[in-house]
Amino acid sequence: MLTEQQLSQLDWEKTDGMMPTIVQHSVSGEVLMHGYMNQEALTKTLNEGKVTFWSRTKARL
Repeated sequence: MLTEQQLSQLDWEKTDGMMPTIVQHSVSGEVLMHGYMNQEALTKTLNEGKVTFWSRTKARL
């Protein structure tokens, strides 16, 4: 889980508002998915405990 300090260090401007995000299996470490999150998707992910990505092609969560 990200701390408040880590969250404050994310440079959204540098990445044009989209952070590349990797989802890994909690035990094996296997990469399950790669996607992008904007601030809204990250906030929803942290609040709900379910990964939420931003669809760049559909322009929605």
